[in-house]
Amino acid sequence: LLGERRAGQTVNVNPAGGYLVSTQLDGVADRFRPALKTEAMGARVIRGLTGFFDLPNLTASGSASWVNENGAPTRTAATFAMKSMSPRTVAAEYAMSRRIMTQTGQTLESLLRADLGFLLAQKLDSAAINGNGVLEPTGLLNAGIEKVTTETLFSDTTANLIAALELDDVTGSRAFLTNPKVMKATRKIKDLQNHIITMAELFHNERVEVTTQVPDNIGAGSNKNALIYGQWSELVVGYWSGVDILANPFHSDVASSGGTLLHAFLDCDVAVRHVEAFTYAEIA
Repeated sequence: LLGERRAGQTVNVNPAGGYLVSTQLDGVADRFRPALKTEAMGARVIRGLTGFFDLPNLTASGSASWVNENGAPTRTAATFAMKSMSPRTVAAEYAMSRRIMTQTGQTLESLLRADLGFLLAQKLDSAAINGNGVLEPTGLLNAGIEKVTTETLFSDTTANLIAALELDDVTGSRAFLTNPKVMKATRKIKDLQNHIITMAELFHNERVEVTTQVPDNIGAGSNKNALIYGQWSELVVGYWSGVDILANPFHSDVASSGGTLLHAFLDCDVAVRHVEAFTYAEIA
């Protein structure tokens, strides 16, 4: 009969065959992560530190003068200062049950180890930009760098930032760093003929990079975005360790159930060697 339904083996009914079909897993896709920019911008990186680390700076020179024949110059003196660095620890932790370790093999642990490494690097990158100096390092925006006037025209603000470094005789490779909110606004800036103004014009042909690591909550009302300009080699990142990841099955939280804790640690610090090498503006 045309309307008759016959019994058969099918996948969509478990007793009829669905129980026999296994589930396959693709490789784990990583999440989207913030771009880590401070070292990529050209920060000086020092690894393998053990004791405290000091950065002596010549902050002011003496003076020279014209003299008569056989005349003696006026004696002057140079001035020095010191920036000191010491290890600060950033840490993270994951817990794994005995059963998930048994059933996933090394897959989960390898994934979590890589994730822990990125989490610590992300925290260091963020602290280098805006660290408060309490437990974390003192970042650029809290190191006493100059804040320039934010103008109505965006290109005037970037001109102020560039001029601030030029007035302090800062030379070398310089670049802007900001967040996606600022870049979104600048990409919409148009001239009087409603033509989009290029990034090269708005940033005066200087390099500009973007990351969500740059804060969007600075200023008196905690609602402004940071636009930083600087000679990035004057930012020093020091490492007293690599990312140390320790598997600990003996902690009381997991020992009785056969699980394991993954502890991750990184000892590092950040210093702005010359604050006049950086400046910033608050962008609405």
